[in-house]
Amino acid sequence: MNAIKLLPDTLINQIAAGEVIERPASALKEILENSIDAGATDITVQIDQGGLKLIRVADNGKGIARSDLPLALARHATSKISTQEDLLKITSLGFRGEALASIGAVSRLLLSSYHASDQHAWHIQAEGGHLVAPEPTARTQGTTLEIRDLFFNLPARRKFLKTEATEFAHCEEVYRRIALSHADIALSLQHNGKTRSHLHSTDVNKRIAAVLGEEFSHTSAFVSESAADIRLQGRVALPAYSRATRDMQYFFVNGRYVRDKLVAHALREAYRDVLHLERHPAFVLYLEINPENVDVNVHPTKTEVRFRDARAIHQFIFHSINKVLATPSRQADTPTSTITPPAAHAVKRAPRIYSQQTNLPLDSVTQPPAFYQTLFGDKPSLPEVQPSNPIAVSAPHIPPLGFALGLLHGIYILAQNEHGLIVVDMHAAHERVVYEKLKTALDQQTLSMQPLLIPESFQADPLDVATVEEHPALLNQLGFEIAVLSPTSLVVRALPTVLQQANAIQLARDVLAEIREFGASQLLTNKRNELLATMACHGAVRANRQLTNMEMNALLREMETTERSDQCNHGRPTWFSFSLVELDKLFMRGK
Repeated sequence: MNAIKLLPDTLINQIAAGEVIERPASALKEILENSIDAGATDITVQIDQGGLKLIRVADNGKGIARSDLPLALARHATSKISTQEDLLKITSLGFRGEALASIGAVSRLLLSSYHASDQHAWHIQAEGGHLVAPEPTARTQGTTLEIRDLFFNLPARRKFLKTEATEFAHCEEVYRRIALSHADIALSLQHNGKTRSHLHSTDVNKRIAAVLGEEFSHTSAFVSESAADIRLQGRVALPAYSRATRDMQYFFVNGRYVRDKLVAHALREAYRDVLHLERHPAFVLYLEINPENVDVNVHPTKTEVRFRDARAIHQFIFHSINKVLATPSRQADTPTSTITPPAAHAVKRAPRIYSQQTNLPLDSVTQPPAFYQTLFGDKPSLPEVQPSNPIAVSAPHIPPLGFALGLLHGIYILAQNEHGLIVVDMHAAHERVVYEKLKTALDQQTLSMQPLLIPESFQADPLDVATVEEHPALLNQLGFEIAVLSPTSLVVRALPTVLQQANAIQLARDVLAEIREFGASQLLTNKRNELLATMACHGAVRANRQLTNMEMNALLREMETTERSDQCNHGRPTWFSFSLVELDKLFMRGK
């Protein structure tokens, strides 16, 4: 065995660089965080060949004094913490004092800076960890850091890097994260001499729109919740804007981008009731918390954190997002604009100015405000619509989803509100209404049962018969009365009241299959919502069923008072709106 000996500093820095600097994007992240910590308000990023040839970051921060330049490239040297107490309440993005030393150990680095305490700017060079004495240079206040030929002295590491396009994509993602976390900082990005992005200092909403696009901005809801010393704000996409991958998920803790399993689980649970098709939500969220209650010193990359009270954070995030998703779209307002219906391709709709009177068809406003019993099973509180002139209705009395005009191909309800046309998928909308009724009734143990006038019997396999014999209490709790007629047949004598129009035999078969697959305990806990979604799908009105105007208006009113009515149980949108401005453009009116 070889004798134990101290490693040389160059080798130590290269080993450390393996943890901190994984690829060009890792180096860019560290430099940008240093610029932000230096108080920069304008940062320019220049990248060549995906960052392998050059990464240059210039900022207008406070700069580094000439006497501190050698220390800036030394390991475990930093201006951000000095005591153990500082480590317990970190407020800066960087604090470990090893990023620049690690970068300098695996590249040709040039650091130029001008500090107010010096008469002019200075620069210092490092090549493979070897420093050159500082020399005078020309520069205004701030710092410029150039990294050339990354991993030139580690060919094995360089060989494992991907293509230029892939490496630049990772750098661009780092740039986006910084841009989203600090909207008050102007940023620009160049690649191979071409400007790829230029962002002005602005507010958070405009920055999100600039980075992620207007589509995300207009199909997302604003979040702003606080409790004790915790605050959560940002935007979460409505379920119709779900993604096939997790590529548009940004979560920041005190301005730092993090990937945390606790946070991911809380968000996944909040969306669980509206995303059932292996889709992923999109969001940009900012969590502000007392620095003493979060530990960011978990990993050298500083993207992992630990919360002192993890359970409280989980519950706070879950309830905050769940509250927003449960709010009907007409109420989920941003500070500057109203959230539009959850159309993945929606564009922001400018309000059109109308007169006080809006014309509606006579039969759409003179229907009695009684609830259609066989469709929903109980009476909601409907707004009173009693105009003196039945043709002219004052705009303030028109409900958000308007009044039904008719049914298109037995599938879509066409309705008119004060802004234009509403198109509703009647099956998807009714499915959500029934689903929420089932959930509420089951939670409150008030799921009523409707005896069938003529019980329906059917042939069943032995497993279904055994399931009925083993779980009579569970079936009753779910609103079913199913009895065994013989070893091969069952009879359905009662259904849940809200599902009385469903196909009793097929509904019974599906519920028994769910019980058999998951068991009673799972169905009332982890798989409860999936079971209720199945039941709701059976109870919802089917395509090609001709509804009267009273039935269609009843459904619209129910949607307006039902949580998460903007999407069905599988995350698909239930309605879209088309303003008169958009319709005018289609027909080129006014041209």
